[in-house]
Amino acid sequence: MNILELCSIVFLVVGAIFFLAGTIGLLRFPDVYTRLQALAKVDNLGLGFTSIGLLFQAPELMIAMKIILIWLLTLVASSTISFLIARRAMKRGVIPWRAKEHIIE
Repeated sequence: MNILELCSIVFLVVGAIFFLAGTIGLLRFPDVYTRLQALAKVDNLGLGFTSIGLLFQAPELMIAMKIILIWLLTLVASSTISFLIARRAMKRGVIPWRAKEHIIE
């Protein structure tokens, strides 16, 4: 196993860990806003690390450029969709979650 394969494996495993953390956040967080945070931030990091891991395995420059383009387009799409979902939730009156001890009356 050469150094490129080792770097690729490390980045792919780190990306998978971030995807797992995003999935756990989606399942465990209490409201739509915190779930969006988990999906928009953590999954984008997971995709970034996965893309870097795939870049080490790309046989030619054109394939590497396509991987980078896919990652950039996904970043833009994810942030746009997260914004639209949060704005729609606010318009529908979904109140952000607050822990009981943090509510000031």
